[in-house]
Amino acid sequence: MLSYDSIMSSTYYVGTPKIISLATSIGKLLGKINAVHLRKPSATLGRSNRILSIQSSLWIEGNPLTELQVSDIINDKRVLGTERDIREVKNAISVYDHLQKLTYDSMSSYLSAHKILMQGLVESAGTFRTQSVGVFQGEQNTHLAPPAWNVENLMKQLFDYLKTAEDNLLIKSCVFHYEMEFIHPFMDGNGRMGRLWQTVVLMQENPIFEYLPIEHEIKIEQQYYYNALSQSDKAGHCTAFVKYMLERIELSLQKLVPSQRVIVSDVERINYFTEHHLTDNFARRDYLDMFKDISSATASRDMRKGVEIGAWKKQGDNRNARYVIIRRP
Repeated sequence: MLSYDSIMSSTYYVGTPKIISLATSIGKLLGKINAVHLRKPSATLGRSNRILSIQSSLWIEGNPLTELQVSDIINDKRVLGTERDIREVKNAISVYDHLQKLTYDSMSSYLSAHKILMQGLVESAGTFRTQSVGVFQGEQNTHLAPPAWNVENLMKQLFDYLKTAEDNLLIKSCVFHYEMEFIHPFMDGNGRMGRLWQTVVLMQENPIFEYLPIEHEIKIEQQYYYNALSQSDKAGHCTAFVKYMLERIELSLQKLVPSQRVIVSDVERINYFTEHHLTDNFARRDYLDMFKDISSATASRDMRKGVEIGAWKKQGDNRNARYVIIRRP
């Protein structure tokens, strides 16, 4: 479960009541997902969400290929499009397929992801820029990035924040996303890397984030994304962007929860609890705290079943009974 004691203030953002409320809501939604044994969605939904993530993130950057075309590329079907557009999709498929191999607080892992994402698209794939860059909307320069000579130092500071700050990973993912966009460390691919790496950080909080198409929620109201970036630039801290991204995460989870309701067996609950309960000793109330949607009678039956299948050992009787985990999955 997420802890929000540290969501008060930082050099990067201010912990407003709205941010705290959103973080708490997200924690409850994750609790619902865990309670119904949904750490990973079905293969079909996971695949469709992955396609949605890839297509949305690239669409934000101007790639016109549709979800169907992205699906066809995954299935090695012929697609009508420019060589660059198709290359962008293939690269994105490759890096999203390797999400579990990426280390969220490693700058070398981060650079290797950029190399995969931008291979064949820019000469400097996998390396920080050596030139000055600006962000343009039309002909207007909306953001002048820090000088190239300072990029590596700023990115080291940002990765140190990931490693050592007391903020929880939910907040860290939002802060990293904004600060990386502000630094603009690459000649190209900054937007898609910001969204990609936020997912990588979030996966450390809960595996469900690997399959959550947050990028699609950004795509739906894209201008709000840029507005949040701009507001944070002007304010000198990323509070507005943190709030914006938490809203997108909350919305994505709200859409996922009802679509993922499944019937869970007693053995599945027992195995899940045995794997994820932090200590080897527990009581029935601990079991009910994890599975809030089951009755006390169901919990009691599960207790007996857990003992019968050799997962737990019972100590004591009736209300004072406690259980010891003797075999984890």
